[in-house]
Amino acid sequence: MTVSNSMFKNTFLFLVLTLLFCVNAKSHANQVSFNQKHTDSIIVGAQQIHLYKNLLEDNKVGILTNQTGVVVQDGQWISTVDFLLSNGVDIQKIYAPEHGFRGTADAGEHVKDSKDPLTGLPVISLYGNNKKPSEEQLQNIDVMIFDLQDVGARFYTYISSLHYLMQACAQNNIPVIVLDRPNPNIHIIDGPTLEMTNTSFVGMHPIPTMHGMTMGEYAQMINGQNWIQTQQECELTVIPVANYTRNTTYCLPVAPSPNLPNDKSIDLYASLCFFEGTNVSSGRGTDMQFQIYGSPFLENMPFSFTPVSNPGAKHPMNQNKLCYGENLQDTPRVEQLEIKWLINAYQNSKHKEKFFNNFFTKLAGTTLLEQQIKQNLSEQQIRNSWQAGLNEFKTMRQPYLIYN
Repeated sequence: MTVSNSMFKNTFLFLVLTLLFCVNAKSHANQVSFNQKHTDSIIVGAQQIHLYKNLLEDNKVGILTNQTGVVVQDGQWISTVDFLLSNGVDIQKIYAPEHGFRGTADAGEHVKDSKDPLTGLPVISLYGNNKKPSEEQLQNIDVMIFDLQDVGARFYTYISSLHYLMQACAQNNIPVIVLDRPNPNIHIIDGPTLEMTNTSFVGMHPIPTMHGMTMGEYAQMINGQNWIQTQQECELTVIPVANYTRNTTYCLPVAPSPNLPNDKSIDLYASLCFFEGTNVSSGRGTDMQFQIYGSPFLENMPFSFTPVSNPGAKHPMNQNKLCYGENLQDTPRVEQLEIKWLINAYQNSKHKEKFFNNFFTKLAGTTLLEQQIKQNLSEQQIRNSWQAGLNEFKTMRQPYLIYN
């Protein structure tokens, strides 16, 4: 069920949301914000409690969220958890995805179950060996809320957490409410389509690298395609974003994860994340994460940096090694998944035999991309090989789109 856009008329919320601001990369004075056309009238799903509070009344509520689940109250950004508690919602448990509830853990870092010190609520980690909430962990939950900010890439694991949550809730007859948020890369549908033989937590569904959908739309597709493989669909309600279209640019108010500190990193993330499957650093361990790339084996390239251990990357690729590569901070906003930097790095690498690692196929979703680069196919030849899959995906996703 999707709540109708005709209900999005709330003057107070409109005025409050004019306070939206772009994510600030405090660690880098020269951060590039690509979003100069941000629409201040955007109202995220969580903010519109008048549309879903009736679904929560007299129910014990669980919520899967993290630091990106925020709303404005009294002119201040606060957690959706605090917002719901202040509105009398009976939250029993918080469920946290990769990076933890407060969003400070490294990519892939194990996060233990804990208690939130601000609310006293138990926090259940849905990462590592416990990606799907168990029947025991769902006890005493009548309704589940999902409120996470995605960035539109297949390997950004929040959509995998959505999959497992919907599957567990369907199996335990618990309705799910997705509080939708904009996709800052909604304008891009691109990349190779995942082959199901290469499924993993960084790619669970047969979709391209960049899917161009919001979490609410994606949840409807998970249900409609029966990707959760349950006997019955997940009972799903999506609270859409108000005043939002596929042409609306959006600047995040909160960094979605430790190594996406600003708009430029979010813009380039999907293109540079392929380097996580190579011996090339994507900037983790610097204050220019996903805005630069480099390796000790690219000595002829014009830019240099040295990754070091820091709070967002305790053990970064090429730690304490001088890397050569490119600084992409002044790159215009991308309009497609860029593979030119990946191709360029491979062609300039002095150790091509060590360039790719086993993780690359999981990120690419196919063995073909690595083969194509090794065969020195042109960028256009590689792009042409994606087209059939992209066309099929665009047709498949059409029934699930909300923001047409």
